[in-house]
Amino acid sequence: MFDGHVKTLLDAAVSLVNTLTDGSRQGRPYTAPSGEDLARAVHEALPLASARATVEPRHAVYLTRSAKEMRAVFDAVARGRTDQAAELVNALLRTSGARPQLDRVDGEPWQVHFHGAEDTLAVGWTAGCATALALAIGSDLAGRLGVCTAPQCDRVYIDNSRNAVRHFCSDPCRSRVKAAAFRARKAARG
Repeated sequence: MFDGHVKTLLDAAVSLVNTLTDGSRQGRPYTAPSGEDLARAVHEALPLASARATVEPRHAVYLTRSAKEMRAVFDAVARGRTDQAAELVNALLRTSGARPQLDRVDGEPWQVHFHGAEDTLAVGWTAGCATALALAIGSDLAGRLGVCTAPQCDRVYIDNSRNAVRHFCSDPCRSRVKAAAFRARKAARG
């Protein structure tokens, strides 16, 4: 499975995609935040940065573009188009200038980061998320990137289950599908 740092970056990718891209969520249309709400939404979507940094509007716009590109990666994997997903990730890696380096945060051990110390918050998170997606697609874990299979939901997820059997973005979506199947069986029995 994914190590702790890569899992954090993949979770951030999922959070950014699910927060910043339009579509449907749990059976209802979903419109991504915009305008004054955008920076706050990005702040809340980022797992670690939110405690340390303020999200500037220009960073929120950049991460919205990145989220749309990451969304395309999840969609390509879900359709079995791994080559296309790899091309999309390579483009994200190039545009973000992702490059591995060891950094030390006060009081913590050395950590591999995929951006430079002078990069903006938006570029840093894009580089990290793109690298984590590359590590998943470049291994036997590409199938762990998923798009919810519940009707009227297109939110993405990372499958951390032991047997790679996850099909839904959330418990509410899984429950909706199970309840609909139960009602259909009950109606068929008459």
